[in-house]
Amino acid sequence: MADSLQEEWLEIGRIVAPQGLDGSLRVYPNSDFPERFLEPGDRWLLKPGQSTPESVQLLSGRYLSGKGLYVIKLKGINYRDQAETLRDAKLVVSAGDRLELEPDEFHVSDLVGLEVRLQDTGQAIGTVVDIYAAGNDLLAVQLKSDGVTTTPSQPTNSKPASQTQGQNNPVLIPFVYDIVPVVDLAAGFIEITPPKGLLPTD
Repeated sequence: MADSLQEEWLEIGRIVAPQGLDGSLRVYPNSDFPERFLEPGDRWLLKPGQSTPESVQLLSGRYLSGKGLYVIKLKGINYRDQAETLRDAKLVVSAGDRLELEPDEFHVSDLVGLEVRLQDTGQAIGTVVDIYAAGNDLLAVQLKSDGVTTTPSQPTNSKPASQTQGQNNPVLIPFVYDIVPVVDLAAGFIEITPPKGLLPTD
């Protein structure tokens, strides 16, 4: 999504595949608020190649246990071939429609782009480039190489950070307090206390 769109819209999920034959859709969530996918009502959809989202109506939704995905039904999408055309489309909401956060909760869009520092030394080691929903959310951190952050590439699955190889692949760091004790949105950084073996340089 372009920078101007990022200012106006928040991505809450991405359609990854059809589910069955009735037009149902599998959605990879980019939000910690289940009601975005479960409660019927108006939503916005940004289709691949489009620059402006269009209004859609969510009829129903359910969580796909064990998959980390939601299955949703949109009004007017009744067949699998219609659902196929929405693959990789993004569900978005107005930036002004942010839900109220509890203490120590964060919007995903606020975490992407933060500098990552080691708490014990203050050394900047990389940048948060994405968030992956799992049992605990995973921060995808692009590590610096010779002082320059390498070009991000998308991991193909949610392997533990110690199994993510190659200097161009982001390292996946569990977003839990013991490992990420400091999130300073105002200053634009997080601090981590990685256990031995989490980072490839350990």
